[in-house]
Amino acid sequence: MRDLTQLEFDQHHLWHPYTNVTKPGPTFVVKEAEGVHLTLDDGTRLIDAMSSWWCMMHGHRHPEITRAMHDQLDRLPHVMFGGLTHDPAVDLGRKLLEITPDTLTRIFYCDSGSVSVEVAMKMAVQYQHALGHPGRSEFATVRSGYHGDTWKAMSVCDPDTGMHHLFQGALSVQHFVPRPPAVLGQDWPEDPSANGLAELRRTLETGQHKIAALILEPVVQGTGGMYFYHPEYLNQARRICDELGILLIFDEIATGFGRTGELFATSFCNVEPDIICLGKGLTGGHISFACTMTNDRVAKGVGGGNPGIFMHGPTYMANPLACAAAKAALDVLTAQDWRTRVADIAAQMATELAPARDLENVADVRVLGGIGVIEMKYRVSADDAHARAKDMGVFLRPFGKNIYTMPPFITTPDELGQITAGMLRLAREL
Repeated sequence: MRDLTQLEFDQHHLWHPYTNVTKPGPTFVVKEAEGVHLTLDDGTRLIDAMSSWWCMMHGHRHPEITRAMHDQLDRLPHVMFGGLTHDPAVDLGRKLLEITPDTLTRIFYCDSGSVSVEVAMKMAVQYQHALGHPGRSEFATVRSGYHGDTWKAMSVCDPDTGMHHLFQGALSVQHFVPRPPAVLGQDWPEDPSANGLAELRRTLETGQHKIAALILEPVVQGTGGMYFYHPEYLNQARRICDELGILLIFDEIATGFGRTGELFATSFCNVEPDIICLGKGLTGGHISFACTMTNDRVAKGVGGGNPGIFMHGPTYMANPLACAAAKAALDVLTAQDWRTRVADIAAQMATELAPARDLENVADVRVLGGIGVIEMKYRVSADDAHARAKDMGVFLRPFGKNIYTMPPFITTPDELGQITAGMLRLAREL
């Protein structure tokens, strides 16, 4: 074993996400990262066009975030949150309340985005139970959604086309409606049969006594296909949920903290959810962390029921190191003119990706904020994209039919031009 190189050991013993261990495909050994660049073991520098799966908003090793983590590491790396608290948790909580929707006043810290969704779903069920509705333990959602890889979160991912259809027989059966048909930027059709609300109402009314909450990704469906839909769907969904006593959960793990051009995708609509899930960019990608926020109605509802306490408590809940990183990352975000920066990124991507529309195998090109997508007419291979990465100087990882980027907000116009050129090359060659 000692004779194996780092990469050989990796390929023989380490299991990567969504990877066949018998055919691991091209894998790069990263030795260092700074700003938008990854430096490989052979000295090659690649632009991280994925923001390391959408979380590295401010670039790798951002000095203010790493400084906050170093300072915290010297004082209090971790302490249990049961019966104890600490400044980083309180300071981060104050910052979150400054920037999130006004009604969301209760914060539950989590280890990761998937856990944030699990917490939201447990919270909804316990709330309904506290109100005397123990039968309301199921969930409604829209197709083409994705909410994480943990067990309950998988149950509200698309059961047919999603990554977890393999587990269909083992997961809880939920209530699915077609994805919202009205696209962002188009006129909202008033006919409920055309805008998707007729089917949503029918499903929620039929399952009213079984459904605890409706959960969806607001405006942008991420891993389910990078689909952008009309925010009026959310306004009307809120109204229907309120009529039927069903909670509304927004999964903003991928869309939060400026990625869509708004601070939160919730800002595209006129309503606020009962529960929101946040993660990824929360720490600027420097350490795993997430949170679930809710309103006083839900929090006090849970507290007023039996057993009164919320039945969840991760070992590393409110980890001080992660809280310090998150507070610093949010300070970095709000101290800059992030809105103009993201708008500039969007404008450049829209211009530079437009030629892809003329390619025969391209189905669509779309941009929203710091999200750029070339949708192909067939599935594309991440391995084939990796094989071209060193030559392009850009690391892109397509999924499904989508060649896409979510670049760090610090990406320069020249670096972004290199990313879009790489995307066009993949669209022509894959």
